[in-house]
Amino acid sequence: MNGVPVTPVRAVGQGRPGRVVRVRIGTWLSGLYFARLRAADGTVGFAPFVVRPRRLGEHRIAVVMPTLTWQAYNLRDEDGDGTGDSWYAEWRTKTVRLGRPFLSRGVPYNFRRYDLPFLNWLSRTHKNVDVLAQRDIASASPRALRSAYSLIVFPGHHEYVTRGEYDAIEGYRYLGGRLMLLSANNFFWEVVIRDGFMTKTKLWRDLGRPEAGLIGVQYLANGKGPRMPWIVRRAPASSWVFAGTGLRDGSTFARGGVEIDRVAAATPDDVQVLAEIPNLFGAGKTAQMTYYEHPSGAQVFAAGAFYFTRMINLDPVVSRIVENLWARMGSR
Repeated sequence: MNGVPVTPVRAVGQGRPGRVVRVRIGTWLSGLYFARLRAADGTVGFAPFVVRPRRLGEHRIAVVMPTLTWQAYNLRDEDGDGTGDSWYAEWRTKTVRLGRPFLSRGVPYNFRRYDLPFLNWLSRTHKNVDVLAQRDIASASPRALRSAYSLIVFPGHHEYVTRGEYDAIEGYRYLGGRLMLLSANNFFWEVVIRDGFMTKTKLWRDLGRPEAGLIGVQYLANGKGPRMPWIVRRAPASSWVFAGTGLRDGSTFARGGVEIDRVAAATPDDVQVLAEIPNLFGAGKTAQMTYYEHPSGAQVFAAGAFYFTRMINLDPVVSRIVENLWARMGSR
């Protein structure tokens, strides 16, 4: 959690449970920020937050942080019963409180693996973007999003989505908006937000709106290992997606796994499979990297497995692929 200071250090005095310390947001660029707290004994903690742009469309590309998924994976035990207050600790739990401090000194689970490398890449390559939280998408109309953005990027694990967010992104796609999903298992569960709590309801596919119809692929399987390379497949879009990488049909690159997606019955007919990780978790359990163009003019890319963004600052091939997608999909 290294960053550039935007305010001077301020003493806030004695801490106590439930105390609220207000942080004034200055004329800062849109982005992911954190309050860094240091106790008298040297203990350090963080409180991350997203600063939205003053208006949608300050930049033509938006990057959405998976803020609801961060809280779903937050295993903080607030009620003191010895079990984390999330369905990932106790499957009978259906509701989590939003706004809880994160464990691990306040750093969201999986942030270091998926979101941080991509944010580092944006900074290193001097990309100017609007950074949004999920509620910023849910509160916007599809037309407002389309007017503001040529491309919306989801770099991390975007599993939990409200109906408002799903409607906004689906409508944005129907209006020709472009989508880039760089992780896997996205738009999987519907959640309802009420009075500061998030409740998990049903899978989107069980609600008659399978995520494959939007993303092109949908969640298939998971496992702790192995992680294996993607294998390039012949597809019309391969000529520009893999341009400058030296990759060709049958070439391998990077390593993916953990959770994987593949095409399904609801997948649009014109989806192109750009690369695969065959049989990663057993026969037929193959991760697929895909791209398709919607009749509206929308373009949708999905990585199909975790760890793609984790490699973006280490593997020049992955960086080149994302640069190619950025240039093609981010243009007006």
